[in-house]
Order: sequence, then structure tokens, then C-alpha cells
Amino acid sequence: MEIKKRKIAILGSTGSIGTQALDVISKHPERFEVEVLTANNNADLLISQAVEFRPNVVVVTNDQKYDKVSAALDPLDIKVYQGLGAVEDVVQMESVDMVLTAMVGYAGLQPTIKAIEAGKPIALANKETLVVAGELITGLANEMGVNIYPIDSEHSAIFQCIVGEFHNPIEKIILTASGGPFRGRKRSELEKVTRQQALNHPNWDMGAKITIDSATLMNKGLEVIEAKWLFGVKLDQIDVVVHPQSIIHSMVQFEDSSIKAQLGLPDMRIPIQFALSYPERIRADFPRFDFKDFPSLTFETPDTDTFRNLSLAFEAIKEGGNQPCVLNAANEMAVDAFLKEKIGFLEISEVIEQCLDKVAYIRSPVLEDFMNTDSETRIRAKELID
Repeated sequence: MEIKKRKIAILGSTGSIGTQALDVISKHPERFEVEVLTANNNADLLISQAVEFRPNVVVVTNDQKYDKVSAALDPLDIKVYQGLGAVEDVVQMESVDMVLTAMVGYAGLQPTIKAIEAGKPIALANKETLVVAGELITGLANEMGVNIYPIDSEHSAIFQCIVGEFHNPIEKIILTASGGPFRGRKRSELEKVTRQQALNHPNWDMGAKITIDSATLMNKGLEVIEAKWLFGVKLDQIDVVVHPQSIIHSMVQFEDSSIKAQLGLPDMRIPIQFALSYPERIRADFPRFDFKDFPSLTFETPDTDTFRNLSLAFEAIKEGGNQPCVLNAANEMAVDAFLKEKIGFLEISEVIEQCLDKVAYIRSPVLEDFMNTDSETRIRAKELID
């Protein structure tokens, strides 16, 4: 029987998730076809990806890179557009079967909304979309009958654990965290850590922003918020445990006390492939996990006194309203400032906490409120950083 190819739009194709998604697609040309590629700054890589995969459409959101990309791809008859508005337009194209959202940060929100409104299944790698506007996004997806397939390794693990269990209520979700490069250190030891030290993740190869989020445990805080919306659970049904080996990617406990866990080597191509191919599992040549190589799998309670971002995330989702939006915008600004060596590692939490205190609380925000909250928070954060 002939397999119908899925035509994929990859938003953020030059980032860590985007490049790994293209690697998955390249191994299964009989199943997947690239319909759309979008990127912001990395024009050279975007061009080489387009030359290799021959998408129908390419979008470069940085207007200054448009002429270079357009000139390079013109002989190949690939349509090239510019700007975030173009991303929002192309995800609605009839030819697109699935949208993989791998854009970094708040920028992924509007394109995801437009894709859902167009009835496109979402392979979601942009956790900030659900952090900022989880209730809005999940409500819209339910209304449109659109499935959201998580790509985060933790949420993919949870999803894999509940496949076949949809009729059984979840008692608890247990998110695992590697602990990042500074696991076990106290606040006094983190005062002078460098950008390079924070980017040295022990287990995962990720983009700069998400790697810093892992070092501060904000990544796990964002995942807590994401899990609440993705799986329809209450905050007190979500636990976080530090698992330094990053072999168990997350667990689900059911009402009979049984726990299911999804295990594997740290490789983002596994959840990417699962999201793209669901409900099928397709063969892959990824390295295999061997228990003999990991005679000990260990677990610890996260140190939220030292890594305060995890506590701030729990507080933000407990308050609800626009607080997670404030948390996300402040974190994006603070992480960017740290990467540019404008603030210290511990100051990331201080910027976020002050923004949460200063930005006006909105209990039941609509999309316009999220947009205004994001803008106001970035202004406040910039004042604190400068």
C-alpha cells in the first residue's frame, strides 16, 4: 500500500530542533516532504536547507536577510517571503499537512494560533506558546479539533505513557530534570559562573536559550506550565524530580499506583520522529540504550532555594492570568542579557521576580492582553537590566 507523504512546515528550521527534524525527514523521504522552511538570522543555513529539501516556500523573518535568500533561491523556483506576517500566512496553506513550531520564544505564539485556526496538526517544540497562552491555545485546539503533539522530550514521554490509557485518569505527572551543569552547587558558588560554563550542558545538545533555561531550572518550570495545559491536570498533580542521567524522560502515575516511564538515550530526534509519524512508530537507526551502560539511575529533589526560577514558575501558574506571560517575557529578556554578559547568572531570577511584582495582573486575559503584557514586561525588564 502506498504511503501518503506528510508535507511538513518547519518554523525555525535553522535551530537545534529544526535541523534535527530535517535529519529525521531526510531518513524517511517516502513518508515526509518539506513544504515550508522559516528562519530568522541564519541565511546561509536556510539557503543550504532549501537547496537540499526543495520546499515550496521559504520565509526569512529578518528583513535584512531577505535579498540574500531570495537571490540564492530564485533559480530553484522556490517562493521566498519575508517577515513574521508571512510565517502566519504560510502555515495556513492548503498544501501543509502538519506544522512543526520550533521558533524560539514568544515569536512562536501567533503562527501557532494561525495554524490551529487553519486546522493544521501541530508538532509543538515551542513551549513558550503554552506558557504564555495555554488556556487560549488548548481551548482553540479543542474547538478546531486540532491535535497538538509535543516534541519536548519530557512531554513526548508523558504522551507516550498515556497512549492507550486515555480512558484512565492520570493521578500524577512526574517530570524529570537533568539538573543542568550546576546541579549540587549553592548560591554562593553561582555568583561568578560564566556564560560558557552555563552553556555546558552535561547531557543534551540544545540551543543557547534553552540551555541557559536548563541551567537555571526555568526550563523545568516552563515545562510544568506546559504539562498542565497539554494534559489537563491540576498543578498539584505535577511533580519535578532531578534525574542526572537523563534516561527516564518523564513518568505518569495512575490511580492504581502504577507508574509508566519512557526511557531512552538523550536524543531529540526520537520525540521529533514520534510526533511527525504518530500514531505509527517507524524504524530508526538511532543509538540504542543499554542498561549495562547505566548500572545506576538516580533521583533527587530539586533545590528550589538555589534555583529559584522553578519556584517562580510554580507561583506564576498558581496565580494564573497573565502571570506566566510575564514570567516568560522577563525570562527571555534576562537570559538574553546574561548571554550578552550584561547581568550575572543569579540576576536572571531577580529580574524575573521584580517583573512579576511590577507588571499589572490580569485575571482573565485575551490575546490582546497577552500582547500588551509581553511588551510591558520587556520594557520593565530592560529598565532593570540597563
